Amino acid sequence: MEEEIQLILEETNEMMTKSISHLEKELLKITTGKANPAMLQSVMVDYYGSKTPLSQVANISTPDPKTITVQPWEKAMLEPCSTAIIYANLGLNPQNNGEMLIISIPILTEERRLDLVKIAKNEGEEAKIGIRNARHHALDQVKQLQKNGLSEDLAKDLEAEIQTITNTFTKNIEGHVDKKDKDIMTI
Repeated sequence: MEEEIQLILEETNEMMTKSISHLEKELLKITTGKANPAMLQSVMVDYYGSKTPLSQVANISTPDPKTITVQPWEKAMLEPCSTAIIYANLGLNPQNNGEMLIISIPILTEERRLDLVKIAKNEGEEAKIGIRNARHHALDQVKQLQKNGLSEDLAKDLEAEIQTITNTFTKNIEGHVDKKDKDIMTI
């Protein structure tokens, strides 16, 4: 019985950690008006017939806060990299100088900043849904254990522990979203 309880807690922690990881990845995609190589993390390039992450075919750097440079390992990859960045729908327009791609990060308007804050909050809500689903799954497992002989006191203690874990992860999500909101609204 003790092993099963430990397994439920570990599984719940793992599921909730995955929700946080997904949130972090999604928040990285939201531009804050400052150049960040992570903005191109989701870009996939057609590299000789197979989809490959941009970071595996080029060096991505930020020479200044408003510019990202992408220097492919092979000059032949300049055009495919440029195309992939445009089709990634990130609102970025790379300029090809024959050696590398130069991407100027557009200055965000107040209206666009507010839209990005809404997007960040929406991502936070999606992560909270993931957390709630993990909690619901764990509570279902506790009920199943109760049917198999777990005492009511132990079940209540386990449910309280699951709720504590849920609250901790929810606060973590709110912290991530608040930090992103501040980044977006900082000019």
